[in-house]
Amino acid sequence: MYSFRRTSPAKSVMFAVNYEDGRTAYLVVENHGKPSDDYLVGPIARERQEQGLLPEGNIVSIKRVR
Repeated sequence: MYSFRRTSPAKSVMFAVNYEDGRTAYLVVENHGKPSDDYLVGPIARERQEQGLLPEGNIVSIKRVR
């Protein structure tokens, strides 16, 4: 009946990045896909470390938070 379609809001996903020394940083990825695509976050986290957006250090694990 309606001629327009609702646009879905951009999905952002938050990840907790755990470091070897016990620190935790948070990373938000805009327009992230399904939970099965979470393996793609590792390279994104390393890229953001190089850009200075995440702290330096050895990343031990990355876990989806929200």
